[in-house]
Amino acid sequence: MGTARGAGRVRLRRWAAVGALVALTATTTAACSESTPDAGPAAEALAAALASGEFTDVPFTADAPPAAEVAAVRTAVVEGLGGSTATVEVGDVTLAEDEKTATAGLDVTWDLPGTDADWAYTATAKLVRDDEDDEQPWRARWEVRLLAPDLVAGERLTLTRTVAERGNVLGQGDAVLVEKRPVSRVGIDKTRVAEAELDGAARVLAAELGMDGDAYATRVLGAGPRAFVEAIVVRDGDAAYDVAALGALPGVAVVPDEVPLAPTRAFARPILGGVGAATAEIIEASEGAVAAGDQVGLSGLQRQYDAQLRGTPGTGVKAVAESGSERVLHTSEPVAGEPLRTTLDPTLQQRAEDVVGAVVPAAAVVALRPSTGEVLAAASGPGGEGLSTATVGQYAPGSTFKVVSALAYLRGGLTPDSTVTCPPTVDVDGRTFRNFPGYPSSAQGDVPLRTAFAHSCNTAFIGARDLADQGDLLAAARSLGLEPEAALGFPAFLGTVPDEASATAHAASVIGQGQVLASPLGMATVAASVAAGRTVVPRLVAAAADDVSEDSEATDLPDASPLTAEEAAALQGMMRAVVTEGGAKVLADVPGEPVLAKTGTAQFGGDDDLRNHAWMIAVQGDLAVAVFVGEGDYGSTTAGPLMRAFLAG
Repeated sequence: MGTARGAGRVRLRRWAAVGALVALTATTTAACSESTPDAGPAAEALAAALASGEFTDVPFTADAPPAAEVAAVRTAVVEGLGGSTATVEVGDVTLAEDEKTATAGLDVTWDLPGTDADWAYTATAKLVRDDEDDEQPWRARWEVRLLAPDLVAGERLTLTRTVAERGNVLGQGDAVLVEKRPVSRVGIDKTRVAEAELDGAARVLAAELGMDGDAYATRVLGAGPRAFVEAIVVRDGDAAYDVAALGALPGVAVVPDEVPLAPTRAFARPILGGVGAATAEIIEASEGAVAAGDQVGLSGLQRQYDAQLRGTPGTGVKAVAESGSERVLHTSEPVAGEPLRTTLDPTLQQRAEDVVGAVVPAAAVVALRPSTGEVLAAASGPGGEGLSTATVGQYAPGSTFKVVSALAYLRGGLTPDSTVTCPPTVDVDGRTFRNFPGYPSSAQGDVPLRTAFAHSCNTAFIGARDLADQGDLLAAARSLGLEPEAALGFPAFLGTVPDEASATAHAASVIGQGQVLASPLGMATVAASVAAGRTVVPRLVAAAADDVSEDSEATDLPDASPLTAEEAAALQGMMRAVVTEGGAKVLADVPGEPVLAKTGTAQFGGDDDLRNHAWMIAVQGDLAVAVFVGEGDYGSTTAGPLMRAFLAG
């Protein structure tokens, strides 16, 4: 409210006769005759005007300024309260003994922006009886002190704001993941360089930082004459920047500060997000809760849970005289933000970051605790260019999806010992499907389903496709946690499986290609469900746990059959065979409990530019992991060594 003319509510606690007479208490107590006109309407009109800023309908005494002048005074006095709005209620109206004057208590409440701590006080209005006016027998005296306690002419109200301490982001065991850490703000200080040299100074700094020189120079030239125009924020100890050398450049200033940061630049950054100065859009959408200059969440969980993390600012109201002297009329203390508790394990998250940190294509490592569904790590490599590849990436899962197909086939009547046929190729409606190059001849022909699974025989799985239609595949996927419409309390995609498909598309689906999509989080959930013996729902944010269970039921899909312990045991045995005799032998000697796994390779691109997604999922004890590389050779050769590095670490 630019002029603080918010519409006010007015409530009149009217006094009236009880029986024939009411005793009214004032400085002097007097009996009120039945012929005494009611002073309440005049007080009510004044209260409404003080709340709204419109004084046209107020019956003022003859010595009062014109209504427009009174309104202008109010506007000038309260303009510094910004978007605050007022509510004024009429309290007791007390008649003097001579019944010629009265006083009315006006209970004023200002709703200050961004806080629940209102500013409330009581003003006293003076009313004068006018026996010559039958329509308005009572008139109000105008006094500037009606606008604020003890206000005098020339004073103006100002609103002060104290930003609350931002809550930290926590991980397993309340380990601090994000907290205030020292940084250096580097930019051009326009007071340090002549105006004619500003453009050149801005371009030199931009060049040193690898920034767009034109864009930064434009920002510098467009800022105020004494502005500091920030170019970059560098965390202390970041070896990528020589802050001292940057500070020695013409016009450059280095301002020390503290901002909420994770332990390293890469640490879960796409998930946790960042904090920075509030944008105009955020300020407008906040409805007064955020002001210019506030630090707010700009992305990731910092943005999604910003209201919880940023807390409530403290406020103050001052009366400032023309001389500059101030009187404090109201204060409220800031309320610190609540910490955001996540399930991330700092050690595992950093290990996952180390595993994908040097991978050039988009890559991810996701680790879950099957017993609880807690997401312990979700790292996305630099090749994703800021995308949370781990949690929202959508890729064909390749043969890791055979865990789902195997479940559908178990429900269709097979067992791990059932015989299936694994020929070199299989044709479906004119399309030829084949196994990966170098597929072992010892695992071809009539083999147990366990063997076909261990060596990832495409043709065997496609040959058994009549045991499970697309709807059966979708049901099996959901039983293993690939819920297409899951709402988890954080940005996430688990997976999608079409419920209808052509013959060739269905054949592609059973080997995790075609229209089947999953994220690394989704495939880690599949592995976790196998390990837990039940359908696992991944959980990352502790505060969202209640919402997950409710929102996950909000789906148009039919209910999925829960994964049974017997089904899980069969899948566990087949996944163990992948390690002991199949494509994941690289994990056979990983220290600790026995490892279960499934490899996956999914082709994408045109016929003349076929490339491979490389996958591996694994289970070791109460840990389920998915590794994904956007472009690689095969799951066993590209994702396998990364999985080993993570588990062995």
